Formats: sequence, C-alpha cells, structure tokens
Amino acid sequence: MNVAFLLKEYFPDKENVSIDVFDSYTLNDVYQQVLKTLTSHFQIEVSVLQALSYCFYEILDNVHIHSGRPLGTAITHFDASNDVLRILVADDGMGIRQSLAENEKFRNIAEDDAIRMCIEDSVTDGKGMGFGLYATSRLMKDVGLQFVIHSGNHKLTYKDGATQIIKNGLWQGTIVYMEISTSKEINPNDILVALQRRYKVLQ
Repeated sequence: MNVAFLLKEYFPDKENVSIDVFDSYTLNDVYQQVLKTLTSHFQIEVSVLQALSYCFYEILDNVHIHSGRPLGTAITHFDASNDVLRILVADDGMGIRQSLAENEKFRNIAEDDAIRMCIEDSVTDGKGMGFGLYATSRLMKDVGLQFVIHSGNHKLTYKDGATQIIKNGLWQGTIVYMEISTSKEINPNDILVALQRRYKVLQ
C-alpha cells in the first residue's frame, strides 16, 4: 500500500501521525487503541463519542468484510490545539464498485454510481448490513469538516455542506477519510436513534 501517498494527500506537514496496519485478528486492538487515545486527548460529548466509535469500527470492519484483502491501514492525527481529529482507513482491495457488483442488484453498476450509493441506507454487496457508511455520512454532516471516499477513479467529497463526486486519480481499493471538529456542538440523536432502530430490527 502506498502509505507515502496517503500521508502526502491527507496529512501534509502533520506531525505525530499514528499509522497502524491491521488484519481481522488485530482490528479490535487498533480500534481500542484509537478510542483510548481519542478519549485521552479530547473532551467529547458522550453521545458523539458513541456514534463516532460505532462508525470507526464499521469502517475498519469493511476492510475485512468487503475488500478481499487481508490487511488495511488506519492513520490518525489529533490536533488538540485546533480541536480537529483526522481519521483515515484505506485498503488496496477490490474497491466499492466491484464489491457492490457481487450483489446481483448492482451487477452492472457504474463506479461513480457505486460511490454515490454506498452512503445510502441498506446498500450492500450482501455480506453486511449496508449501514456503516450511511451512519458515518450522517455523522459527518453534523461534525465533519471534510469527508472523503476514494475508490477506483472516483472520489466523493463532502465539505462546507456540499457533496460532489469527481473523477480522480486511481486508487486501487478504498480510502475513507474523516476530518472532524471535536468542539462543534451538535445533536447526534438522529444517528443514535437510527442505530437503535437497526439493532431492534436485527434482534
């Protein structure tokens, strides 16, 4: 995996960046380590932390479930002076379009449409619930300074209240990047209610 590219593209001139390579066995360790660091560096309202912790785990787990590759990379940066948290999770697997195409419903989906639809509720290749990126996109609309999903030749970006999909340089696999304002006052109840409803359906 081209970690040098990820650092240059998403963490330019940032110091004290944490880089963790994980597989299905170490995924939970990385998750716990990042959350421990997060809670020690920032004062975050409990419900926001709950929603963020769920979304972060789901993004890590997506690598294991959907990428077709054994390893993923998580990169984090905590800017306490500016109350900004940056989280990136990347893999060099099959990518979103090919993954969704494993579901007969999306067999002939175009790459830009796949990236557009992956943040919708219940859109899945059949191996998961199709809820992780949807919940993450909702959270990012509340606390996100920037949200990026880059897969193949296309990139979805959310910034300043606007979402766009552009043709971009090739990334073989999937990158999910979140830049979060930890001091922003939000109401995350809609995300938490959605989570509670989803789990009630599954019980």
